[in-house]
Amino acid sequence: MTKAYEGHDCLYVAVDCIIFGFDGTEIKALLVKRALEPGNGMWSLMGGFVGANESVGNAASRVLENLTGLDNVYMEQLYCFGDVNRDEAERVVSIAYFALINLDNYKEALLKKHQAGWFSLNQIPTMIFDHKEMIALSLERLRQKAIAYPIGFELLPAKFTMQQLQALYEAVYNTHFDKRNFTKKILSLNLLNRLTEKEKATSRKGSFLYMFDKKKYKQLKKQGIKLL
Repeated sequence: MTKAYEGHDCLYVAVDCIIFGFDGTEIKALLVKRALEPGNGMWSLMGGFVGANESVGNAASRVLENLTGLDNVYMEQLYCFGDVNRDEAERVVSIAYFALINLDNYKEALLKKHQAGWFSLNQIPTMIFDHKEMIALSLERLRQKAIAYPIGFELLPAKFTMQQLQALYEAVYNTHFDKRNFTKKILSLNLLNRLTEKEKATSRKGSFLYMFDKKKYKQLKKQGIKLL
């Protein structure tokens, strides 16, 4: 130990990942069964300790990939949780990250491997430590970001209907939008490309599919656009 650091307490640094997905109706959080004490068998976020030779961000990416099998996922640092008594076993500071994934890309086999499950945000079970607080703060951040940034598209398939897009934003904000006004507002931003393809699973006539145009968004971003 460097002399300048002698006499100071050491502590553990961990990362916890709040992972959101959208099932077409609800925003859901991916939780796992904890396999060690304290809290063995309780529901938990997926997390782990930061290695001596990795950055905090790399540790979060590692944890996220282990749980989802995905390595190209929207993720951002949320908050530092450092209450002295948050972990009964040791003094642990956790850096929380929240991530958004498309459920179509998630491998069901991983649910069994990690004893994981998707939970509606209004039916979150009892969880260890401050993990419920992490989820609540993540939802608040998602709502703040989704107004001005198109991060919600991370939760949708690459091709989606306007109805699916509206259902997503209604789930994020737990409210109902007028269909005509929502469609008019979204299309006025010129961020979507309408395809010739139609989704016909829900109606005989079918609904046009759209794709998000990232290039157009980058051009408009400097103007401070608001999606809603």
